[in-house]
Amino acid sequence: MMKIKLLITAILFSVAGFAQSLNDYKAVIIPLRYDFTKTDNQYRLATLTKSNLVKAGFQAFYANEQLPEGYTDRCQVLYIDVIKDSAFLVTKLFVQFKDCFGQVVYTSEVGKSKEKDFDLAYRESLDNAFKSIIALHYKYSGNAPVVAAAQTNTQAKISPAAAAVVTTAAVATPQNKMVVVAPVPDLKDPNLLYAQPTESGYQLIDKTPKVVMKLLKTSQTNVFIAIKDNVQGSLILKEDGNWYFESYQNDKLVSEKIVVKF
Repeated sequence: MMKIKLLITAILFSVAGFAQSLNDYKAVIIPLRYDFTKTDNQYRLATLTKSNLVKAGFQAFYANEQLPEGYTDRCQVLYIDVIKDSAFLVTKLFVQFKDCFGQVVYTSEVGKSKEKDFDLAYRESLDNAFKSIIALHYKYSGNAPVVAAAQTNTQAKISPAAAAVVTTAAVATPQNKMVVVAPVPDLKDPNLLYAQPTESGYQLIDKTPKVVMKLLKTSQTNVFIAIKDNVQGSLILKEDGNWYFESYQNDKLVSEKIVVKF
């Protein structure tokens, strides 16, 4: 009996901790398209996400919206993702809130629907997933999230993702290896892009925030297949320690330096 009480207490504290962490963020950014959809706002999922967020008490903006004054610090807002869980004859969706570095802050319960019509099924399962979010009774606390405070220390510390991007860029002999490490970018650089993890790699967003480039993983940690403005090329970490987007335009190789925060 005592063990059961302790377990219940631990669960309650866990939920309270999640709710508190959500309360530290002043708004939520909604993508127009999720990984399992093929077009923007397919099945009205972006619209439904926003209406549910507003119902739960959040300020919500689409990814292509210009954020109003007071919402331009990307680490003070959350980024929402709706994920489809594979199931037979049942539609299952759950919601994740991520911070500016792509770390999951909160994951909802799984919403289910047995409707056969996709529009009805996605609406019902998304609404059901949001029940656990609405139950948190979100209210903005006015406190800066921990990740935003920790951001000031990034000049002294390399993130695990950045530290992982260490590769042998050139090898003349076994005794002559050039190891390239991506430097910590200047967070004040107006051209800085932030990497958000996806199932297949990353998406790079600017401070708007707007998705500027999509990255697909390859077998090499210093090379990504990159898509920018419908142009496909490669994002490569070169010997000078910088990332470059390389693509062919009019049969000519074009190389563009990209400042990325992983």
